[in-house]
Amino acid sequence: MASATSTLSPSAPADAAPAAGRPGLGLPVLLAATFMTSLDLFIVNVAIPAVQGDLHAGTATIQWVVAGFALAVATGLITAGRLGDIHGRRRMFMLGLALFTATSAACGLAPTSGSLVAARVCQGLSAALMGPQVLAILQTAWKGRAQARAFGMYGMTMGVGAVFGQLIGGLLIKADVLGLGWRACFLINVPIGLAALAATPRALAESRAPRRPRLDNTGVALSTGATVTLVLPLIQGRALGWPVWTWVCLGASVVLFAGFVAHQRRVGAAGGDPVLDIALFRQRGFAAGAVAQLVFWSGQGSFFLVLALYLQAGRGLEALASGVVFVAIGAGYLLTSTTAHRIAERLGSRTVPVGALAMAAGLGALWAAVHASGTTGSLWELVPGLFLDGVGMGMVIAPLTHTSLGTVPAHLVGAASGVVATIQQISGALGIALIGIVFYGAVGAGAPDRYPHAFGLGLAFLLALELALAALTTWMAVRRTPADR
Repeated sequence: MASATSTLSPSAPADAAPAAGRPGLGLPVLLAATFMTSLDLFIVNVAIPAVQGDLHAGTATIQWVVAGFALAVATGLITAGRLGDIHGRRRMFMLGLALFTATSAACGLAPTSGSLVAARVCQGLSAALMGPQVLAILQTAWKGRAQARAFGMYGMTMGVGAVFGQLIGGLLIKADVLGLGWRACFLINVPIGLAALAATPRALAESRAPRRPRLDNTGVALSTGATVTLVLPLIQGRALGWPVWTWVCLGASVVLFAGFVAHQRRVGAAGGDPVLDIALFRQRGFAAGAVAQLVFWSGQGSFFLVLALYLQAGRGLEALASGVVFVAIGAGYLLTSTTAHRIAERLGSRTVPVGALAMAAGLGALWAAVHASGTTGSLWELVPGLFLDGVGMGMVIAPLTHTSLGTVPAHLVGAASGVVATIQQISGALGIALIGIVFYGAVGAGAPDRYPHAFGLGLAFLLALELALAALTTWMAVRRTPADR
C-alpha cells in the first residue's frame, strides 16, 4: 500500500513539470475552485441570521439553505468523477466552474428564500462537478515532489476555507460592502470564479481516461438514490426529531447501495464500464485510505459545529468574535499545511499518525480548558488546544488524500476521486448526526451553563475518532508491501 509519502520521500524522482498549459497558472486555478467550494460549506452558517431576517424565511427553509448545498454535493460526486474520465477533466472542470460562478451570483441576488434554496442546490451540483476533476488533475498532471507540493497546497486551501469561513463571513457582513450585507458571502465567488475560468484554457491541459468509457446510466441512478437516502436523513434527522421517514430512508439506502454494488459487479463482469469499478476496493491502499477518510472527516465538520455552538450559544459571542477564535486553529493549520511535503519527507508513513495524535492532544487540552473555564473564563485558555489541533490537521489532510489516490490506475483516477470526495461529504453528515445526539442530548433545554458539559462530551467523542485514525494509519503503514513503497 502506498504510504502518505510514497512519492514524497527523499528518494522520490526530481520535480516533474506539471502536464499543464502553463504550470504557473494551473495550480492557482485549481486552488481557487477548491477554496470557493470549501468556503461555501462553512461561510453560510454566519449568514443564516441575516438571511432569515431579510428574506423572512422560516426555520425549515433556512435549514435547506445549508442542507440543500451539502446534499447536492454528496449526490453528484461519483457521477462527476466518471464524467471527467469520459468527456475530459478540464472540460468538466470548466463547466462546473462556470455553473458555480453563475449559481453563486443567483444565491447573492436571490429575491426570496425559495429561490435561494434552489440556487444553493444548483450551486452544490456545480461544486460536485468540479471537485473530482481537481483531485484527478492533481493526481495525473504533477509527478514526484511537485505533486507532493500540489497536494499540500490543496490540503492547505481546503483547511483555510473551512477554518476561516466563519471569520470571512463575519467580516463581509460587518463591512456591509455596497450595502450587500449577507449577499456578499455568495457574490465574493463571482470575481474569483470569472478570473479562474478565464485562465483555465491556458493553464490546464485536457486529460481523460486512456480508453473512453461509456456512462452507466443505471449505475448513476442507483448511486444517486443511495446517496440521497443516506445523506438526507443524516442532515435533517436530528433537527426533526428522527421521524419515521428518516429511518425508512436509511433502510432504503442500504438496499440501494447493495443494488448499486451488485449492478456494478455485473457491468464489470460483462466487460462494460461501471460508474464505480469495484476493483478499486480490492486495492488495499485505496480501501484502507477510504476508511481513514471516513474516520477523519466524521470529526472535522462536527468539531467546527460544536465549537461554534459553544462559543456563540454558551459564551454569548457574536459570529465575528467567534470567527476570530477560529484563527487559533488556522494559525496551527497554516504552520504545518504549507510545509506538509517537507514534514512528510522527514516522518514518512508516520506523518498522518503523528498528525492524528497531535489533534488528539489538542482536543484533550481543549477539554481541560473548557472544564476549567466554563462559560466565563478567559478565551485565551482555549488557544493552546485549538492551535495544536490545527497543527495536527495540517499534517493529515493532504497526505491522507494523497494516500487514498496514490495507487489508483490512471483510467480509474476520476472515479476514485469522486469516491474520495463523496466519502468526505457523507462522513461530515454522519459525524454531525452522531455528535448531535451526544451534544444536544447534554444541552437539554439550552441553558448557557449546559454548553461546557455538552462541548466536553463532544470533544471526548472527537478525541476517540482521532485516536482511531492514528491506530488505523499506523496499521496501514506497517502493512505496506515492498511494491507499494
